[in-house]
Amino acid sequence: MNSSLNYSRIEAAITFLKDNYQNQPSLDEIAHHVHLSKFHFQRLFEDWAGVSPKSFIQFLTIEHAKKLLEQGSSTLRTSYDVGLSGTGRLHDLFVKIESVSPGEYKSQGDEVRILYGFYNSLFGDVLIAETPKGICHLSFVPNRKTALDELTSKWKNAQMLEKKGKQSLVVMNFLNKQTSPSKRMILDLKGTGFQIKVWEALLKIPQGQLLSYGDIAKMIGQPKSARAVGSAIGKNPIAYVIPCHRVIRETGIIGQYRWGEVRKSTMIAWDAAQSVKNEK
Repeated sequence: MNSSLNYSRIEAAITFLKDNYQNQPSLDEIAHHVHLSKFHFQRLFEDWAGVSPKSFIQFLTIEHAKKLLEQGSSTLRTSYDVGLSGTGRLHDLFVKIESVSPGEYKSQGDEVRILYGFYNSLFGDVLIAETPKGICHLSFVPNRKTALDELTSKWKNAQMLEKKGKQSLVVMNFLNKQTSPSKRMILDLKGTGFQIKVWEALLKIPQGQLLSYGDIAKMIGQPKSARAVGSAIGKNPIAYVIPCHRVIRETGIIGQYRWGEVRKSTMIAWDAAQSVKNEK
């Protein structure tokens, strides 16, 4: 089945659950809301999330978010206290960052050839683009024109070619199979020095854990810059792979997300569900 269609149904179900959680809707009611039989919906949801809808909704609560926030923060702080580089499996092993030079940043992609393509993913349609160095853009797609306009606005002078690149396929394999990529994912990041620092810090957040904006500010050695950290996170050019969805408010509130609050909640809960599965 089409993974994006499945995600649309999952997102509709999660929105319904979030809006009606206090009424404890039955499996029949949730399935009816997304126009599926309860048996089809149960199978679809468990295939997608790995847990039942009832278990999944537990991961969407503020109480659970607060618990993850506390655990994630303490785990990372401990790892730094003993001199480790971080606990994230992506950081050193599977992701290499190639940030653009100041001259390249200023040129806005002059003489750079960018390959791009639209793909289906676990969390909806995505646009992925890559330069000869590596992945420069990954965003969720509200519609193709809007997504492409966002890409071209950041690389105004680049030559754009709709073609699937080798690095993009590595990223999609990771996105949809959630296994360690067969090849290192190389990211070609276009940002200020501060933004690059923040994005590197995000790569150190393990799956199933959450940090606050203040935690990230402390990680980069600028504890009073939580607001600036939030701004940098909002400009993350590589959705999900650089896991900006794992940063929330200190209160446990999920907060805004440029690709939709429900999608952010879904990814956080999905991360939590996979962590529980992996512990068994």
